[in-house]
Amino acid sequence: MSRVQLALRVADLDAAVDFYSRLFDTVPAKRRPGYANFAVVEPPLKLVLLEGRAGEPTRMDHLGVEVASPEEVGAATGRLADAGLATRVEDGTTCCYAVQDKVWVTGPGGEPWEVYTVTADARPDLEGRTEPELADVAGDGSCCRTEAQPAAACC
Repeated sequence: MSRVQLALRVADLDAAVDFYSRLFDTVPAKRRPGYANFAVVEPPLKLVLLEGRAGEPTRMDHLGVEVASPEEVGAATGRLADAGLATRVEDGTTCCYAVQDKVWVTGPGGEPWEVYTVTADARPDLEGRTEPELADVAGDGSCCRTEAQPAAACC
């Protein structure tokens, strides 16, 4: 199983969760302070919502491909490097309330892409809580920074 990931930084997380729940006729697979993600079956999509600053328009944060295993991340790393792309590997990193293995590449327009797998949940005690002071992803870019976008990317 693999699916494309779209990570959006949104000003009003509750409104975005409501909109995308209705758009895709599903509820978030994970909801934490400053964060929500949807595992949309059709079309196959991992939609990640990251809380940004109030009043700012929604913007793309980063793109990705979620894969099923660390072995698939390793295979992607080799394939991308063999294709001449600069790769940055992060194994066992905690990002957006999940432990992940991933590899980053940067597109020609500076857009960050990750190929990743989730190996464990992080902070399940926060599921469904929305208090901003608990957020690991409070719009300050502190989660999963990339070299290309040091203040933006997270998953």
